[in-house]
Amino acid sequence: MEARKAPETEADLVERCRLLAGKTLGQVAAEMGLNVPGNLQRHKGWVGQLLEYYLGADAGNQAEPDFMGLGIELKTLPLNAQGQPKESTYVCTVSLTESGRLQWENSWVRKKLAKVLWLPVEADAAIPLADRYVGHGWIWQPTPEQEQQLQHDWEELMDRVVLGEQADITAREGEFLQIRPKAAHSRVMAKSWSETGESSQMNPKGFYLRSSFTRQLLATQFK
Repeated sequence: MEARKAPETEADLVERCRLLAGKTLGQVAAEMGLNVPGNLQRHKGWVGQLLEYYLGADAGNQAEPDFMGLGIELKTLPLNAQGQPKESTYVCTVSLTESGRLQWENSWVRKKLAKVLWLPVEADAAIPLADRYVGHGWIWQPTPEQEQQLQHDWEELMDRVVLGEQADITAREGEFLQIRPKAAHSRVMAKSWSETGESSQMNPKGFYLRSSFTRQLLATQFK
């Protein structure tokens, strides 16, 4: 699968999104010369990768926003049958060995959410994957109020991590941002530190945006 050339300007990216809106995943895959998998169980992340390639995201596996030259991160927004976000949105992994020196201003969460291209996609299980439509994408930046709450959530959650309380963090904590297990199954382990400073193994964690937050963003964009 070969990606398109990266967009040179934000206007170029917006135009690509305009041309993408209203197409099915099957149509997009056909344009890229790809086959659509029967389901996503063994192809997790396929939809996001397809749209990255179509739009020309150029970061690959680098620790950079998906569109490096524009500083824009791409986030697909899977929608249920009611047109609402189906699940929380993955932001980035949580470092379980933080020493407490990291500040919000330099955090990977803030960099990832500084400017986001949201791309709604149908995700109702009753619709075959190839027949699911891509919606109208839009570029979002946090308002000062939104960033203030994101920072508050991040600082409270990272305080728990630094204090060695990773194992006790639940998905109920945080208003906009939450920490959840990242691994596909419980056998995947990562190194972390306990309250007493001893190293231990636990399931890797990730920062996620709550679906209640992305529902607000969707409602604001499409009044």
